[in-house]
Amino acid sequence: MGTIYEEQQRPMIGDLKVTVHSTSTIVPAEPTPHRTMFLCNIDQVLNFYVQTIHFFGPHPDHPHPHEAVVGKLEAALSSLLVHYDFLAGRVAVDPGSGRLVFDCNSKGIGLVVAASEYGLDDVGDLVYPNPAFEQLVPKDFFPEDKPLIIFQVTSFKCGGFAIGVECNHAAFDGLSFKMFLDNLGAVTAGKPLLHVPCHDRDLLAARFPPKVTFPHHELKAIDHILGSQLESIAPPVFENTEEYLDFKIFRLTGDDIGRLKCRAEDGGAKRPSGFNTVTAHIWRCKALSVAGEDEERLSTLLFAVDIRPRLSPPLPRSYAGNAVLTAYATASCRDLRAGPLSRLVEMVKEGAARMTDEYARSAIDWGQLHRGFPHGEFMVSSWWRLGFADVEYPWGQPRYSCPLVYHRKEVILLFPDMDVAGAGKNDSVNVIVALPADEMAKFQTLFYEFLKESE
Repeated sequence: MGTIYEEQQRPMIGDLKVTVHSTSTIVPAEPTPHRTMFLCNIDQVLNFYVQTIHFFGPHPDHPHPHEAVVGKLEAALSSLLVHYDFLAGRVAVDPGSGRLVFDCNSKGIGLVVAASEYGLDDVGDLVYPNPAFEQLVPKDFFPEDKPLIIFQVTSFKCGGFAIGVECNHAAFDGLSFKMFLDNLGAVTAGKPLLHVPCHDRDLLAARFPPKVTFPHHELKAIDHILGSQLESIAPPVFENTEEYLDFKIFRLTGDDIGRLKCRAEDGGAKRPSGFNTVTAHIWRCKALSVAGEDEERLSTLLFAVDIRPRLSPPLPRSYAGNAVLTAYATASCRDLRAGPLSRLVEMVKEGAARMTDEYARSAIDWGQLHRGFPHGEFMVSSWWRLGFADVEYPWGQPRYSCPLVYHRKEVILLFPDMDVAGAGKNDSVNVIVALPADEMAKFQTLFYEFLKESE
């Protein structure tokens, strides 16, 4: 049955002793036209930075990452910026509309070269988020004129290294960032692009006039206009909390997930997916763990849905912007406790099915009228099947890839397990949870009680 990953971790090093050797700016290898890129309403509220880390073990052909990897990466990024010219630009405000835009001015992206005094095997379990991993992402560089994306290559004494990436979320969603990395790996190896990016963000422009045809319970309006502000603004559901949070990773094996799916099917759920089943299981545990729980209290679960295939006509799969909207499911604590699991799985499925072309267009138009953020009790953010660890680089696939994790009460993360990352399998999943101690104790008890019912 599922295990608590934290009990398996090796001791963590609190300071990776990272020394920065150089910082530089990479510009496109060829001249690119100076233009302004329209940002759709989904992009508008994502003007904040997301950090990811990609760990690589030693490679016999690249024993000195400073010399080999950095040079190849720099050349590949310069070449790739011809195809992703907006990345070399900056966030700006259109004076006429007050909306955020990308000023594609070829100023370039950032590259930081650093080294740790430790070997990769010394730094501890890569799956368990170590606060010291912050030293592997370039968070405090280029403060006066911040690029949209900055890379940091940190070499370890063993010959392994990490590539930390800090990227403005307005540039990419998870799928388009994965495709960017695919292209980076290909160009670094001297190959053509694997995905020709589609940069036409007008495909997700609001209708004129805007037409909101659905109630959007998953969205909350805000009073001020984001377009007039260039500082990083994260949605309230993602804000850090001041209170102390207990932190655990719950590992579900492929067998655990299979048993949960069988139980859902036995109850009448039709072809339950792994994501829907795991999310329903988490939703029940999270809602019922809240202190002073009221049986009639409504719990709203949020999760992201890729709208590329859901629009009519569908967006190109290689759409290189943000094409993800928030789906939701709502139930009372009484119904979540009583179940059955099959019904909860169907509710998650129905939340995703709600995201039709018209619903998505309505949500985009809502953003034109109101400006707002996703709003609910908590969000399940899944990195489970994005496939960052499957990217092929000349120096091999990553040993592990993950976002830099912060402890956030309202966000539960799903990560692939390291044992299967990069192996073409995604049987197991790590559920990363941060809650106040009393709520965590309830969550943990419920997590295993409900899981045991599926045996």
